[in-house]
Amino acid sequence: MDELILPPELAAELADLYSGLEEDYRRVAAQIPLRCQGCPDNCCDSWFFHHTYCEWAWLWQGLRRLDAAALARTRRRAEDYLRQSQAQLAAGKRPQLMCPLNEDGLCVLYQHRLLVCRMHGVPAALTRPDGQQLRFPGCFHCQEIVHERHGDDSTAPRMDRTQLFTKLAELENRLLGGSRQRFPKVRKTIAEMIVLGPPVLVQPSSAS
Repeated sequence: MDELILPPELAAELADLYSGLEEDYRRVAAQIPLRCQGCPDNCCDSWFFHHTYCEWAWLWQGLRRLDAAALARTRRRAEDYLRQSQAQLAAGKRPQLMCPLNEDGLCVLYQHRLLVCRMHGVPAALTRPDGQQLRFPGCFHCQEIVHERHGDDSTAPRMDRTQLFTKLAELENRLLGGSRQRFPKVRKTIAEMIVLGPPVLVQPSSAS
């Protein structure tokens, strides 16, 4: 088993993907218009899962840039997050806890934020490989603005996530040597990714 290192070319392509996402986000947010300033909510306490080895490795590339003290604080927050979230889930509640990357109101890995963190907020659409179209209304603050300014949310500006997720799937498949379907699926919170350490890949067996 080898600790996963995100190859430089894939890291560069992932960074470009995030850059394009942010441009689309700013364009749609300006059209709505949506601003986070003054919002009573905090997206950083939302309960999200992340689903790729690419992003798990990208997260750890950022974590490795922290000094030892900052990394230790982040790990302690992640461990506390896991304890509290497990307790809330056992009580039948959906966890609502501050992300362990949030320190004094700021993300300690802002440049290494993951896809869900970057696109949460504005309305979006996605066409699945089977042709089914999915629509996402955006955060509650965005929904309030859309209702007030646009009336029917079907006419409101929205991001198309289709190409974004298609490109991410391509990067993931390349990272896993074209055998993505043979690796365990990823469904983890940021806290789990931190506590577990960098992703470890077990190469698929060549035995029939």
